[in-house]
Amino acid sequence: MVSGPFHVRRVYDPPHPDDGCRVLVDRLWPRGVSKERAAVDEWLKDTAPSAELRHWYHEDRSRYEEFARRYTRELADSDHAPAVDRVLALSATQAVTVLTSVKDIERSHVPVLLAHLARRSEQ
Repeated sequence: MVSGPFHVRRVYDPPHPDDGCRVLVDRLWPRGVSKERAAVDEWLKDTAPSAELRHWYHEDRSRYEEFARRYTRELADSDHAPAVDRVLALSATQAVTVLTSVKDIERSHVPVLLAHLARRSEQ
């Protein structure tokens, strides 16, 4: 999956020659994947939703729209902004592949993060 200047892949998939810098955007390390197999260049935990927000969303997946609003607010806060800035800095000089362990990428934090990155890169 490609979204703007970013590729999106599951961390369980093998690295691709076009990946560029591989950035894991999950708060928790994916189960059953060694660091060597994941081939992660950077693990930016603070691009992921807070533990509280993640737990809240996992209790009821029908709350995706509210999750997206809350997560967008988090991405601009002082805990998340430096990690977001790092992803943007990486993407300014090379291809970036956003890695995640989630199965349903479309209803995860990844599309929200990508939309936030797109808005920030336009500023």
